[in-house]
Amino acid sequence: MKSYLPPLRALQAFEAFGRLGSVGGAAQELGVTSGAISQQLKVLEEYLSMKVINKDGRRAALSDEALAYHRLVTEGFDRLRMAQTLVQRAKMGADLKVSGLPTLLLKWLNPLLHDIQSHLGDVPLRLEATHLEPDPDMTAEMFRLTYGNIAQRFPHARKLFTDVCFPACSPALLKEHPEARSVEGLLHMPLIDIDWGPAYRTVPRWADWFSAHGLEEAAFKPVAVHSLSSSALEAAAGGQGVVLAQQSFARFDLELGRLVRLAEDSLPMPEPYYVCWGETTLHQPKAREFLNWLMAMGRDVSTDMQDI
Repeated sequence: MKSYLPPLRALQAFEAFGRLGSVGGAAQELGVTSGAISQQLKVLEEYLSMKVINKDGRRAALSDEALAYHRLVTEGFDRLRMAQTLVQRAKMGADLKVSGLPTLLLKWLNPLLHDIQSHLGDVPLRLEATHLEPDPDMTAEMFRLTYGNIAQRFPHARKLFTDVCFPACSPALLKEHPEARSVEGLLHMPLIDIDWGPAYRTVPRWADWFSAHGLEEAAFKPVAVHSLSSSALEAAAGGQGVVLAQQSFARFDLELGRLVRLAEDSLPMPEPYYVCWGETTLHQPKAREFLNWLMAMGRDVSTDMQDI
């Protein structure tokens, strides 16, 4: 058996054919003729002494024996493409890309960015707010800010902070309904609920708040249910009702007087928030500096929680 690798051109043609599913598609991507792709596939078959292509009339597909081989070859080419992307980003001074859950970016990260932007020089931040978690290899992302054990699917993850939540409303609503500061009074208030969806069933909601205060069978009906914490906070700031607000998200609204905290005690979130990144992320310009700053901001949140 040969101990060295097959010709790179043959492997490249094989990888492209298996991924795209046709000789024509592989030829177009690699900028060669269909005949050249077919020739390289024959070279690989001769080298491996194994049939890699099955033909059925005019259709061709990978043979069963070649499928596992193709998966490994594809992983290798993915790494090569990742390396090329890394070099191109370094030459171009690529943006520092941060993907995150929408409210985490809007209500926690965004108000803090003025503290780091001057240190990033000419490397701009590109923020992408999305619930959709990126590919675990993080090939298209730099940093991902997310919640809970989903963070463990990424190559690297560090805990930022564990949040707490408590009732809050607008000053005007509290002035009109001072009874809102009591648990029993809250039952008669317009309650704004937040539902993140079935993947986050353990996140505290109003039923959990009342249960934690001895009202397990409390009867209430929310006036609205929001899928985004940020929109629920805005509704509360607008006087529409009382929201079960997270400290990290409501911090600046509380400081600006748009919201008022109604209880001294709080409920902890069941899981922490995390920052995640890929294998090559910290090779990017200013990426390590940004990560260190982000971790420091997370520690500040944790300190604030202890002071509550």
